[in-house]
Amino acid sequence: MSSYPHPIIAREGWPFLALAVVVAVALSISPLWPLAVPAWLVVLFIAQFFRDPPRAIPQEANAVLSPADGKIVAVGNARDPYLDREALKISVFMNVFNVHSNRSPVDGDVKNVWYNAGRFVNAALDKASLEDNERNATAASHAGWRSTSPACRSPGLIARRILCYVESGRRVSSAAQRYGFIRFGSRVDVYLPSGATPRAAVGDSVYATESILAVLGLLLIRLSRHG
Repeated sequence: MSSYPHPIIAREGWPFLALAVVVAVALSISPLWPLAVPAWLVVLFIAQFFRDPPRAIPQEANAVLSPADGKIVAVGNARDPYLDREALKISVFMNVFNVHSNRSPVDGDVKNVWYNAGRFVNAALDKASLEDNERNATAASHAGWRSTSPACRSPGLIARRILCYVESGRRVSSAAQRYGFIRFGSRVDVYLPSGATPRAAVGDSVYATESILAVLGLLLIRLSRHG
């Protein structure tokens, strides 16, 4: 199982949950008690949104794990805008009912981290992955590759706030390590070397850590080791 010291409810959610509970309790004991019903519904919504359950980690070699819960909305060849190369792009759309804790797709060394404040665009749309929304991208080397991949970027729509806990020069010690959190509806794009073999298809539901998005090519790894 993936190691995380704050199971069930993510640490990012406790301030929101505490505030919602205080408001709901105050309304429950006040003359405005009928308003307590929607207030408690808000408490339940916040609790389900910030849930962060432990996950089992697949042990398949060279597997790229899903960094997020959600639905696959794109699988195909694309230009990686961060590493400026041809890539296999797999996109996961997260709605407000998905777990929004993000886990690393692979282990490796973080080579670069990019951040752009951006604007609001529906994360289900392709242009949300370009220059419009807030986005945060990380690139990591894996298995001795010269190239730094995969790169994940995460635009949001409702509450524009992406929390990233890794920085350039740090090592992600294992696949599935928790590296960030996205508040509310979002999209995560994973860019892989073009020789990677996709395991996910458009329309599939995936789960962070537990679902395998793709398998990295052994030939690419051997070539990069001798490059």
